[in-house]
Amino acid sequence: MPKILQQTGGDVVEVILADHRWFEEALRELRDVEADRAAVLADLATVLVAHAEAEESKVYPSLNKRDAIDDEEVEHSTHEHDEGNEALLALMEVEDTASEEFSEKTHELSEALSHHLDEEERDVLNPAKTDVDADARVKLGEVFAEERARLIDSDCGSIENVRKLVEAAKKKS
Repeated sequence: MPKILQQTGGDVVEVILADHRWFEEALRELRDVEADRAAVLADLATVLVAHAEAEESKVYPSLNKRDAIDDEEVEHSTHEHDEGNEALLALMEVEDTASEEFSEKTHELSEALSHHLDEEERDVLNPAKTDVDADARVKLGEVFAEERARLIDSDCGSIENVRKLVEAAKKKS
């Protein structure tokens, strides 16, 4: 099982990409019938929520202010985080990790997450590389990593918190 990455900072693009690769590995583990799926899911939920929340509170506003991404991209990425949380909650609510339902919900989360990672890497991270100078990206990487760590320590991946996030997103839309 991939251990939770303890991010300390660095170029924000590289820090986010490291999480993206970790998500892909965690999803592979979730599909493995011999893995401790419950443990993998608990770690994935924690890192996924912390990552998304830190992006929304720290990274997207900073990139938007620097004109690397526009309001529409921020809104679109945030919406995709909401969809990911919904798929995550549906998977977390499946009691039997060996069931066909668990496999189906894993597939749904994998589809939502893969789509988002692809778009974010093309439409958010590429402009961050080209439109934001290296020093600013490093400072932003530290701020992102700090917020991500704070959220991980706050048990942000608990099913209760994921439910709250999903409910809050439904009220927004």
